[in-house]
Amino acid sequence: MTTSRETSRETGSTTGTTAGGGPRTLAEELRGRPDEALAALLRARPDLLTPVPGDLTQLATRAATRASVVRALDRLDRFALQTAEALAVAPDPCTYGTLARLMCGDRADCTEDGPRVAAELPRAVATLREQALVWGGEDRLRLVRTVRDLLTPTPGRPSPTGLGPSVAEATAGMSPGRIQEIITTAGLPGTHDPVTAVAALTALFEDRTRMAALLDQAPAEAMDVLDRLVWGPPHGTVTATPAPHLRWLLDRGLLLPTAPGTVVLPREAALHLRAGRAHRTPEPAAPELAPLTPHTPQTVDATAAAQAFTALATVEELLTAWETDGPLVLRAGGLSVRDLKRTATTLDVPETTAAFWAELAYAAGLLASDGDVDERYAPTPAYDDWLRLPTEQRWARLATAWLATTRTPGLAGEKDAKGRTLSALGPDLDRSPAPEVRHRVLTLLGEVPAGAAVPADTLLARLRWERPPRTTGGGEDLRARLARWALAEAELLGVTGRGALAAHGRALLTGTEDAAAAALAPLLPQPLDHVLLQADLTAVAPGPLRRPLAQTLGVLADVESKGGATVYRFTPASVRRALDAGQTAADLHAFLAAHSTTPVPQPLAYLIDDVARRHGHLRVGAASSYVRCDDEAILGEILADRRSAPLRLRRLAGTVLAAQAAPDALLQGLRAMGYAPAAESPEGDVLITRAEARRTPPRTAPAPVPEGPPAPDAPLLTAAVRAVRAGDLAATAERKPPAHTPDDRTPGALPRTTNAETLATLQAAVLTGTAVWIGYVNAEGAASQRVIAPIRVEGGFVTAYDHTADEVRTYPLHRLTGVAELADDVV
Repeated sequence: MTTSRETSRETGSTTGTTAGGGPRTLAEELRGRPDEALAALLRARPDLLTPVPGDLTQLATRAATRASVVRALDRLDRFALQTAEALAVAPDPCTYGTLARLMCGDRADCTEDGPRVAAELPRAVATLREQALVWGGEDRLRLVRTVRDLLTPTPGRPSPTGLGPSVAEATAGMSPGRIQEIITTAGLPGTHDPVTAVAALTALFEDRTRMAALLDQAPAEAMDVLDRLVWGPPHGTVTATPAPHLRWLLDRGLLLPTAPGTVVLPREAALHLRAGRAHRTPEPAAPELAPLTPHTPQTVDATAAAQAFTALATVEELLTAWETDGPLVLRAGGLSVRDLKRTATTLDVPETTAAFWAELAYAAGLLASDGDVDERYAPTPAYDDWLRLPTEQRWARLATAWLATTRTPGLAGEKDAKGRTLSALGPDLDRSPAPEVRHRVLTLLGEVPAGAAVPADTLLARLRWERPPRTTGGGEDLRARLARWALAEAELLGVTGRGALAAHGRALLTGTEDAAAAALAPLLPQPLDHVLLQADLTAVAPGPLRRPLAQTLGVLADVESKGGATVYRFTPASVRRALDAGQTAADLHAFLAAHSTTPVPQPLAYLIDDVARRHGHLRVGAASSYVRCDDEAILGEILADRRSAPLRLRRLAGTVLAAQAAPDALLQGLRAMGYAPAAESPEGDVLITRAEARRTPPRTAPAPVPEGPPAPDAPLLTAAVRAVRAGDLAATAERKPPAHTPDDRTPGALPRTTNAETLATLQAAVLTGTAVWIGYVNAEGAASQRVIAPIRVEGGFVTAYDHTADEVRTYPLHRLTGVAELADDVV
């Protein structure tokens, strides 16, 4: 465990160097770095900037905190992490040569990857050093102690390298007598000092010649045991009376007891068996994106553009359905399983795909809950604005929202940590790494030649190398699942085609929303203003239709099939729907004649005239409800029909029937019996029953949930480095103590002087133009120390250039704890 004293020694502000000339602390090394290196550290670990550290000691302390180190380790590539893992099992401090042997083996050329590992190792060490995870010179490399603690095995956490504890750690609780027996059996000279005995056994295991000679005497069964333990896990179990080959290993310390019935292979012995390597398979280079499946760029672009158009149609179909009959919002938020299934049936897609379209519309701000008492999902006013955009801009708006959202529809239907089902559009589907993973997946697809598709497993292997999961639980880690979902969603949305990144997908990734729309526009089919009417009461749309034509045809006919061509079917119910919406038979005939390239088939004309002739012959109004008809015979037929019994009809007059059912139920009941009734108003006029399009109040698109602090830009980095340097100057600059007070040069101690001494020193500094050291307590009572160059002292205030804040400030004299001159002109 890390003690507070060890942490203070590692990150403290003690100045000076080691005997070898290297820095004594991490803070001291950071102090010696150029501004560019500090900026690189803050860029790689932006969490260190919140808030801006007061000085380099604070920066070093913050960089060694557990939360910050975990974030940094999670962002290392595979080889840099393997290098850190090797340092965690190396002596502290460790020379570069020792580290190289751990990574490459006893000889860099003894394995196939040895030369590549040796060539890539400087880069890995530089990465660790840049991120302040390693410090010290090459002769004294030190892993930050928090990193070592995180990478050191514990009872519940195996070592990433598969190595067990060292001899010294494994024998810490062993009796001196037992240690003496082990070194004697191993052929080492006896000693009464347990420390010397442990050191002698360690030296034996680290001596390649003597260790080889010892193992040459081992029974074959003993070597089999070592072979099973050498690459981890290094622990095994033994009985109270171990077999002879196990006893041979126990007697020579090649297996050391850790608990009753449990033994471990010491680290030094395992390294000998591994030829000095910390990892079985070092991975110095990222896996190649191969093999590639080539396609022509034109084929990829055309396929992706067709899918992009389908995506727009699907989103529009979803929101059109929900603008009249939106599903209820669950009490805990989200969409119920039943409503998701119904939506999937409406869109003719799997439920997981339906969840994706709903989440996409929600992320783009086109869909939200209406906020009523019986809360329902409905389109937002932004949906109407979106519909008015050109086709390519509508797609670009959706694709941009998808790329940036943290919503993760792939989780819908799974269980959370408490066993509750995660629902689509629910509050628990945000995953902060999702945007970064999508960007990286598309970037990797963009690195291969245009038109080339990359196998999903190859892509995932590259992502795992760039961000290896440090947990070893079952199943895929979250980032791998996010990558798989990103590939599937990109294909659904038309960003990719046949697994390759399309031209408009590249523009979306590297350009702007307008650039993506401009790249897609030439690939989209032009909307048509005509259909092909056929004698079987169908109409074929050979391509996308213009919006007014598609809307009117969607009321007059039912969609029978989709694809490259959409087939609409005319039925009595669909024609009645158009008549209910206020159209007349003459209007429908004129519409079809105007938009069909073929004559209107006679069966279709007869269908329209027949339905129109019967439409409105029966009139339904509200009494509770009634049926009115000028033909008494029809009313008699209705009363005689057994199917009318649930409506509980009775005759009031020759042309009027009363019902104990609501008008809507009466309409549906009569239509089920084959009639075509029309609703009428209290004045006797036919009511037009067009479904009302509902909209929510204005809503904003959901904001992505950030994974951490945003990456700082160049001006912020420059200002932060300047502030840290200035604060460090104030914290470390040597000052002259007042003559009548003891010399208190403790780092962080505030200067203490009387009011008269403070005023005199400041006035003298104004005359000489020198910088001084002050202690200052602000209005909130927080104390700080600063280096200032006084400009003016008057009216109870001192105006000075504050080197710590890098600006001119004014301080009340009564808030200064004291002032001291600097030993040298360090500013």
